[in-house]
Amino acid sequence: MSDDLEMIIEETNDLMEKAIAHLEAELVKVRAGKATPNIVDGIVVDYYGAPTLISQVGNISVADARTLTIQPWEKNMLHPIERAIIGANIGINPQNDGNMIRLFLPPLTEERRKELVKRALGEGEQSKVAIRSLRRDAMEQIKKLQKIGLSEDVSKDAEANIQELTDKFIALVDKHLASKEKDIMTV
Repeated sequence: MSDDLEMIIEETNDLMEKAIAHLEAELVKVRAGKATPNIVDGIVVDYYGAPTLISQVGNISVADARTLTIQPWEKNMLHPIERAIIGANIGINPQNDGNMIRLFLPPLTEERRKELVKRALGEGEQSKVAIRSLRRDAMEQIKKLQKIGLSEDVSKDAEANIQELTDKFIALVDKHLASKEKDIMTV
């Protein structure tokens, strides 16, 4: 029985770590005023009828602190890339010069900074919901084991371990959010 409990706890820990990794990936996409290729990560372009990531149809580079350039490998991909960026609603208008697309990041206003913080907090809340959902699933598995013969004391200890994991990972989410908020609000 204890092997089953260890497996449940270990699996829950792994899944919670994945939730944190996902949060970190999403927070990188929330720009803090500096140009980074991660801003366009996840934007999908229609490449001859197949949805394809921008990074797979062109070269993305940082020209300076506030400018990203996207050099498509095929000239006819300029307009689909431009449409995909506009459709992604990342708050940047693409400039198409016929050879490449430039993304000029405007300096962040106070209002835009607050909007970005709100977006980051929303991502954090989604991560917390995912972590709590994982806790609930683990608790249900422990209760099932208790019904087929696991002692109540052992199951209570396992539930306490799951709760400790949950608290640890939620604190980690809060730490990431505080760091990102400080990064965004720093002028």
